[in-house]
Amino acid sequence: MGNNTNETTLDLSRERPFEWSSLGVHWYIRMLILAALFCAIYWYELCDLVHTWKTDPSWTHGFLIPLFSVYLIHQKRNEIFATPAKTSYFAFFALIFSILLYIFNTVQLRFAYGNPLIMLASLGSIVLFLNGWKRLKYLWMPVCYIFFAVPIPSRIYRELTYPLRTLASYSSAAILSLIPNVDATASNIVITVLYKGKAIESALNVAEACSGMRLLMAFVALGVAMAYLHERPIWQRFILLLSTVPIAIACNIVRVTITGGIYIFGNPEYAKGIYHDGLGLLMIGLAFVMYYLLAAFMELLFVEEDAKEKVEEIIIKRKQ
Repeated sequence: MGNNTNETTLDLSRERPFEWSSLGVHWYIRMLILAALFCAIYWYELCDLVHTWKTDPSWTHGFLIPLFSVYLIHQKRNEIFATPAKTSYFAFFALIFSILLYIFNTVQLRFAYGNPLIMLASLGSIVLFLNGWKRLKYLWMPVCYIFFAVPIPSRIYRELTYPLRTLASYSSAAILSLIPNVDATASNIVITVLYKGKAIESALNVAEACSGMRLLMAFVALGVAMAYLHERPIWQRFILLLSTVPIAIACNIVRVTITGGIYIFGNPEYAKGIYHDGLGLLMIGLAFVMYYLLAAFMELLFVEEDAKEKVEEIIIKRKQ
């Protein structure tokens, strides 16, 4: 009887969408107080993150990540508030430990990348403390998702971009060489081009901005959110998530190839500045198209199998 009651409650919560206004003023006041305390403790880290998002083009998507986290919570609000909250005292001790670790790291260890990660651990501890383990089933993703807004250390970032730049260089050179009268040769991150037997004045250098790292990070973050929200079997979500990496890399190769084509056949000025950035935005659109084509293909491919399984489940229930 207890399980049936819980299932009925959950079904009703899905039929009647939860309204945030029903929480009452006291709930919002408590959240504001906790948010103020959190910001007071981690004020320096928050300011440093916002500064990086504002000044580093590779991390401008950081402004969107917290908004996506809120959106993920909003999408699961029915399930969250249909589940009873239960205070977790384990999370309280985890919160105290993370704050002490933050102080120790700031004063003694001075591992810069560790501080924002400790801040996320504190946020997770607060969420667990207020909601309990059962609600964490619906809240762990919005909390972990903020990780995509934390900048990678510069040294690691540069080490990751170089292989991507090399891959884009060799791939684009191979594609450009398929064009009649064009002979493109790649050497690490530099593409040398001969057009009608005459060398292009300046070699094409695949800069760090063209490594595809920006697109990769932003698209993987969006791919995680989309895979999480899609009502699909776990294995299909996993495939969609994994697909974000090759899709982002493929789109960046397209971008470098188009840029090379502009250098060869057009005006090199149209491959720089605002035009270069605009081409990058177009690649995000191309990445979304490729992602949704893959999602649609998987849905069409396995729809008959899923329908058959549902029919068999209905038959078995009727027999029981």
